[in-house]
Amino acid sequence: MSPATAEWRARAFVGRRSVVPACAAGADGDLPPVVLRADDGSLLPLDPARWHGSPTRTEQRLLSSLSGPVLDVGCGPGRLVIGLACRGVPALGVDSAAGAVSLARSRGASVLQRSVFEPLPGEGRWRSVLLLDGNLGIGGDAVHLLRRCRGLAAPDGAIVAEVERPGTGWRTCRARLERGTDHGPWFGWSVVGADAIDRVAVSAGLMLDRVERTSDGRAQRWFAHLLAVPARHTSTTRAPAGHASRTGPGGSGHASPALPGRSATEHAPPDHEGECVSH
Repeated sequence: MSPATAEWRARAFVGRRSVVPACAAGADGDLPPVVLRADDGSLLPLDPARWHGSPTRTEQRLLSSLSGPVLDVGCGPGRLVIGLACRGVPALGVDSAAGAVSLARSRGASVLQRSVFEPLPGEGRWRSVLLLDGNLGIGGDAVHLLRRCRGLAAPDGAIVAEVERPGTGWRTCRARLERGTDHGPWFGWSVVGADAIDRVAVSAGLMLDRVERTSDGRAQRWFAHLLAVPARHTSTTRAPAGHASRTGPGGSGHASPALPGRSATEHAPPDHEGECVSH
């Protein structure tokens, strides 16, 4: 199964169930939470309740440090895209789950329903590419995914990938999303810890700039900031894949600056204010 097919199937399962935030978290007391389980029976990191809220204080600080335009890979309901747009930073979200994309667009986020492994707008021109909320696991091959993101980013751009706590290492497995007795299909997944991201990055033709440890009080998170290795320093650098001029369908966006591969008029602010929340 190709990484794109696995991503579509996996995210379709949670996408069908992601339009009701309480259900995703099991907060209503009637439905169990959605969990991510490896084929050895262990639970993998997952926090679906966070997908539906506004950006946390930790995420707000991260967003304030990013250079636009920003591509959010696996954007879900679009909270980070909206958070960036509220700051005036042009941003586009990409997600293969129809339910998540529909919800993101209803909130005013500019998103595409597409796999990250398909042709995307502005390839090679994104100043920042995000892989948060465990999305470094997409496709089950973290090196392949980071190489793809390297091709999407501008030569002087950055990739910010959320990683797990130090000591987690680097693991590839089969996993599936479960809620009680209901479950989705098995798909390839990767888990990369802060202690292993340097090795993964080097294999993808990237270099680790820093790992940022943050905390919202109840939970710690780690964000790896990755940069492209100049071509003269590596023989593995690839030309950006896909077609830079392809735009595809998208939702209405908040930010007026044009995104790569699109005109400014395609991203004019919508009539409503969306969900800009200050922290």
